[in-house]
Amino acid sequence: MTKFNDAFEAFLTLQKQEATGMRREMLDRDLTGTKKLCEALWQVFGSFDDLILEYEVVSETGIKIYIDVYHRVLRIAFEAEGYAVHADKITRERHSFEKMRERTFTKYDFKHMPFSWDELDKKPEACKRSVFELLGRFGDPGGGGWMELPVYEREIIRSAAVHPGPFSFSDACRWLQSGPRPVRKALSSLVDKHLLVMEGGGSKRFHKFRLSMEAVRKL
Repeated sequence: MTKFNDAFEAFLTLQKQEATGMRREMLDRDLTGTKKLCEALWQVFGSFDDLILEYEVVSETGIKIYIDVYHRVLRIAFEAEGYAVHADKITRERHSFEKMRERTFTKYDFKHMPFSWDELDKKPEACKRSVFELLGRFGDPGGGGWMELPVYEREIIRSAAVHPGPFSFSDACRWLQSGPRPVRKALSSLVDKHLLVMEGGGSKRFHKFRLSMEAVRKL
């Protein structure tokens, strides 16, 4: 527990340093439920890499929505929900707001994983199992052992599998929603592992990538 608490405090401090405006205010509020959720996710992922607290998105009506914990590579919206907010105090207005939130998640192609505080307290193993099952479904294209790969490499394989044909460096950056350095590192590693093949090239060193036959056979 001490190891998690130390890791969470360092993670929260960094998130606050990077936050401004309303998101910073959200991070200064009581994060009891979010901490419960983060403990489960920390045990699943082994770190807080690529997780963002109080991730801000703009709804179809222009209202800002905040996600408790968002995985920016896998595009998963994790939320910890208290009973009072979502049950005995529900109103027509709140109900409409919740439906709008769900539509917003769909529009952004987020995978939504809400957990209740009671589940996180009383059934933590079941909560973690649910996350592992989701990772197995969305993070592993065909059960070919992709879960052993680092998350960036796994997401490139997954995205390449659902977008047949050669893809560019910029495509990979868009899939990962990341800058050039980690994307270049992931692509280079996949080429070294013979899971990607480079195509093209020349005087300007322009090339694309495609799944290797070894990777295709594993899909």
